[in-house]
This record gives sequence, structure tokens and C-alpha cells, in this order.
Amino acid sequence: MHFHRQGSGQPLVLIHGIGHHWQAWQPVIDLLDDDYDLLAVDSPGFGLSAPLPTGMAPTVWAYADAFEAFFTEQGIDRPHVAGNSMGGAIALELARRGSVRSATALSPAGFWTSRERSYAQTALRALAGLPKPLRPAVRAAVRTGPGKAALLSLLVKRPSGVPTEEAVATLDDAWASPVFSHVLATFSAYDFTSGHELVGIPVTVAWGDKDRLLGYRRQAPRARAALPQARHVTLDAGHLPYTDDPRAVATVIRETACS
Repeated sequence: MHFHRQGSGQPLVLIHGIGHHWQAWQPVIDLLDDDYDLLAVDSPGFGLSAPLPTGMAPTVWAYADAFEAFFTEQGIDRPHVAGNSMGGAIALELARRGSVRSATALSPAGFWTSRERSYAQTALRALAGLPKPLRPAVRAAVRTGPGKAALLSLLVKRPSGVPTEEAVATLDDAWASPVFSHVLATFSAYDFTSGHELVGIPVTVAWGDKDRLLGYRRQAPRARAALPQARHVTLDAGHLPYTDDPRAVATVIRETACS
């Protein structure tokens, strides 16, 4: 897997969500690199990382397997992890296995009803499956204030704060991924279960109060019920809290890793 490494200290692996790339974590990395050896990873099939091996379904569990193998390859034993959305689900599954020292899950997937999951799949499919002839117009639109607000309001609370080049790169990476639709389809078989298996691992679930993709008002309470032993935090953010409030996210990660 392709990754960016920065800082020194205990290892901390950062896992993005579907269609994203490691650069999404850059604002948080710059706040944590004094204390942690940070590895921000392009998950298999996204960014510059090759897909999972042929024949392997790209499920949350398969991605957890891939990250365990990555830990071994990099010679890091039970790192701290933080993940967003699908990456949050992967972080929780790694915690379930005892493969990590702590897990911070930001707006994690898996606490949905079938209807809420279908809504998220439909919304993401509309973005990633945009016909190629329309993409130049969308790239141009996201470079404007109104266009950025319209295209990113599902994911962030304050679209105007997203650097334009990062917004464009996010769209391009989602469109370029050879596995986006396949990964999205596997969500239909994923629900978070058996939260008691994470007892003994420091876990924080942090949810943006304006998460419009994985609705905060319904899904965050389910996470609290499923993981009563975890710490639960509400952020002034949307679905991508490291974009809306990187300082708050850095604080949550640091507090989880130190607990």
C-alpha cells in the first residue's frame, strides 16, 4: 500500500474512507507529528495503492486483513489507528482483533439501518459514477463558491473551508478508483456487531453533528448503545471532520491514544 510517513514517536496509522486518499489527513498530520510516527495510507484500490488481490471481495474485513499485513510489513506492532467512515469501520474491526493499541473512529460505517445504508450508497454512487463527459463541468463548478457548497455539503459542514485543489483531487481520485463501485456494493453485507469484543482496547467514536451522509442523530446513538465502554464525542463538523475541524480531531486522537 502507498503511504505517507511523517513524525516520530509511537506509530499511528490513519485510514481514509471510500473514494478518498491519504492527503485528506494532512491538516491533522501537521498537528500530531511532534508526538507520533504517522503513517497515512492510501487504502487498497484508492489513491496510489493497488487493489486487493484478484478474487478477494473488498469488504471491511478484507481491508482489516490488508492493514494487519501492512503493520507486519512496516514492522510496527499494534499501532494506534484512526479512521473515517469506512476507515472508521476498519479501525473498529482492527480493535476487535486486538491488532491495535487504540482506535479512533470518525463517523464510522456500520451503525446504519438498511434504508440509511441504501441512501449512503446511492449518494456516493451518484458522485463516483458521474459520466465522464460531465466531469470537466463538475471540476469547474467545485472551483467556485456556490459549486463547492453544492457538491460538498453532503460531506462537510463548512465547504468554503475546503482548499479548492483538495476538493478537485478528491473528485478525481474517486472517479479514478477501479474498486469504488465494488467496495460500495460490499457495504450491503456490513453491519457493526458484537461491541463487547472490543472491551480492553481504548476506543473513541467521534461524530460530526452535521453528518448528512451517515446521519448523526440516528447513527451516533446506535454507536453509543453498541459500544457503551467507548468514549463518544460530538464534533462541530460534517462527515469528514478532519476537513472541518482538524484541531478537534487531533485532540480526540491524542486523548484516545493516551488513555
